[in-house]
Amino acid sequence: MERLPRLAYFPDTYEEIDGVANTSRQLKTFAKKRGFPLLIFCGGYHDQAQTDGSTVRVMLCRGPIRFPLDKKHDFDLLFWRYYRYVKDAVRRFAPDVVHITGPSDVGLLGALVAHRLGIPLVASWHTNLHEYAERRALPLLGVLPANLSSRLGANIRELSLSLLLNFYKRPQILFAPNPELVDLLAAGTGRPVHLMRRGVDPALFAPERRDRTDTEFTIGYVGRLTVEKNIWHLPEIERSLVESGLTNFRFLVVGQGAEEPWLRANLRHAEFAGVLKGEALARAYANMDVFVFPSDTETFGNVVLEALASGVPAIVTDLGGPRFIVRHGETGFIGRDVGDFAHWIFHLSDNPQELQRMRQAAREEALQASWDAIFAAVYAAYPNKVQSGSVTPGRVKLSRQPVSSVPS
Repeated sequence: MERLPRLAYFPDTYEEIDGVANTSRQLKTFAKKRGFPLLIFCGGYHDQAQTDGSTVRVMLCRGPIRFPLDKKHDFDLLFWRYYRYVKDAVRRFAPDVVHITGPSDVGLLGALVAHRLGIPLVASWHTNLHEYAERRALPLLGVLPANLSSRLGANIRELSLSLLLNFYKRPQILFAPNPELVDLLAAGTGRPVHLMRRGVDPALFAPERRDRTDTEFTIGYVGRLTVEKNIWHLPEIERSLVESGLTNFRFLVVGQGAEEPWLRANLRHAEFAGVLKGEALARAYANMDVFVFPSDTETFGNVVLEALASGVPAIVTDLGGPRFIVRHGETGFIGRDVGDFAHWIFHLSDNPQELQRMRQAAREEALQASWDAIFAAVYAAYPNKVQSGSVTPGRVKLSRQPVSSVPS
C-alpha cells in the first residue's frame, strides 16, 4: 500500500490577500480533504500553531527588523532566527518534498532547511518580481531625463530577473502559472517546469449572488492598489468613457494599497469598498457588469477567474497571465491600451444581449477550473512523492500557548 505523500510547504503569504495566499489556503483544503500530511510554515504578526486534520500550520512572527513590500507584506531580515526550530520540526515531520513559493523570508528559510536536511526542493513562480522592481523604481528615477530613466529601469528589471533565475536553479522541479513563464523558467534555469494554473470556488463566486436593482453600468476592479497593477489607467479609462458619451456608469474598486489616496483623488465616478472577503467579495463580483484588470505584470490573475465564475466578462491587457484566461470576444476582451479598454466597456454597455451571452460563457469557462485537478497534478509531479525518508515521520510538537510555541 502506498504511503501518503508528505509535504512541507513554505508560502510567501498565507493570511494576506493575494494570489499566493489564496493558493496556499486552497492547498491546505485539498490536503486535508485527501488526508495528505501537510506541514505549513508562514510569516505573520503573532506566533501561532494549529492542527487541522492531517495538516499543521505554524505561523512565525515577523520581528521589528523588517521592511515593507506592500501593506501587510513584509520581509523580515532576521527571519533566519527560526532556523533551528523549523529544521527540527521538518526533520521530525520527515517530508518527501519541500515546496517554496518564492525568495521571500519564508521561502529562503525553507530552501535552507531542505538543503541542510537533504530533502528534495521544488518551487513555484507566483510573482514577476523583476517587473515589480522596475515599476517601483521608476517614480524614484523620475527626476532623470526620460531616456535615462527608461534605460535604468530596464537594467533594474534585467538584473532582478537574472538574480531570480539564479535562485530558481536551486530547486529540482519548478511550477509556473502560464505557458510564457514555463518557457522563461525552462530556458533560464535548465530545470523541468510544470504548468500550475489556478482554480476557483464556483459555489462561492456565482452569478446568483447578484442583488443589484439599479441600472448604473458597473465597472469592477479587485486587487491591490499599487503601481505595478497599472491602477493609474483607471482614471484614464474613466475620462475616455465620458468623452465617448457614457454617463450612467460607476467604478466599483475593491482592495487597498499605497496608491489608494491618489486613486480616490483622480477617479470621480467610483465607489471604494476596501478589502472584502468571502460572501461580501462574491456579491461585489456578481454585482459588476464588466471587470477590468489593467495589470500587465500579473503571472495568472486569480481575480479574473473569480470574475468569470461570477458571470462577469473581463477586459485584460495583452501582456501577462490574464490573457491566457480570457477568450477574446467570448468571455471578455484583450486590450492593448487604455483606448481599447474604454472601447470594449462602451461596447458592452451599448449591447446588453452580447453582454448577457458573454456572462454565460464566462461562467461556463470558469467551471472548468478545478482546484482539486490542479493540486492532484502538482502532487503527481513532486519528486520522491511516496518514497520513505531516512527519518521516521514524527509528530510536530505544538505548545498549547501559541506565543511561546515558537522559540525566538
